[in-house]
Amino acid sequence: MTEADRRPSALLRAGARGLVAAMAMTGIRTVTTTLAPQQKSPPEAIVERFAPTAVLRSREHRREAVTELLHWTYGATGGAVFGLLPARLRGMPMTGPAYGLLVWLGFELAVAPALGVQRAEQRRALWRVVVALDHMLYGVVVAGRLAPEPAVTARTAEAVGDEDDGVRR
Repeated sequence: MTEADRRPSALLRAGARGLVAAMAMTGIRTVTTTLAPQQKSPPEAIVERFAPTAVLRSREHRREAVTELLHWTYGATGGAVFGLLPARLRGMPMTGPAYGLLVWLGFELAVAPALGVQRAEQRRALWRVVVALDHMLYGVVVAGRLAPEPAVTARTAEAVGDEDDGVRR
């Protein structure tokens, strides 16, 4: 891992991509739940099982907000972890989608059993396909493949400073 990869700004950017990716997943699930029979998402199951009584007794829209905020936090954390991977690995085209699938499989194989929430094999095939695609999108966004940053060499960075405002220094 290079010095630039360890800078807080690089990890913050990676975490922000994770947050945006988790938000995109929310949007996809909102659309797909009208196309397939709705089943509880893992974040919903976790909130239902572990949230404080005050959250569980609150109005539905408030519980949904708590659920989404927890999911987005998880997504942002996953993005920051992606940012810790070696640059060479992060730069490979399939790393993002593979990472998204690994996040899902990690949840299904480790986190879900530990928390006692419903696992993918207990769900319909269409639901599993949608969740897999959803997590692949997460990985694409986390990897920055939708809006990649231009490569910056040390010499270019020195010439233009940290901010690329188009002014040569």
